[in-house]
Amino acid sequence: MRQLLKQFVVKYVVGPERTLAQTDSNEKYKKSGLTGEEAVLIRRKIKNAFDQNKIYRDNTLCLDDLADHIKENRYKVSQVINTFFSKNFYSFLNEYRIEEAKDLLVEDPSLSVKAIMYEVGFNSKNSFYSAFKKITGYSPNDYRAAVSTNIDRQHEMQMV
Repeated sequence: MRQLLKQFVVKYVVGPERTLAQTDSNEKYKKSGLTGEEAVLIRRKIKNAFDQNKIYRDNTLCLDDLADHIKENRYKVSQVINTFFSKNFYSFLNEYRIEEAKDLLVEDPSLSVKAIMYEVGFNSKNSFYSAFKKITGYSPNDYRAAVSTNIDRQHEMQMV
């Protein structure tokens, strides 16, 4: 019965991005006690906290703060991030911050890179630039220029 429930959760709730079998195979979490149902619920709460509440903008956010925000055990939250998103908390956090930074760089060219850096939750120019380059392959200024040039070219093509 337990195996059948696991298969149901994987197929209809978790989806194709991660399977609970991957959770089970991870020796690190062998004795954690996190059930598949709990993991799916925590995953949903994490996504909501980031997508809806945009808690990643808090420049002091840490794993404990996220766990408090979603009212879950920090170890289980960490396990869900590591397992379902295949990254650690800070990589997960930085991806959200950089995605919003990319949007702001394009949507509002009048905003300085430094203003955007603070807006999305970074405290340090070095950490922002490093994370941005790691995720996009560009510096923030180069990204803005590349996207702007591409948009200009598309606009020109539509005018012809």
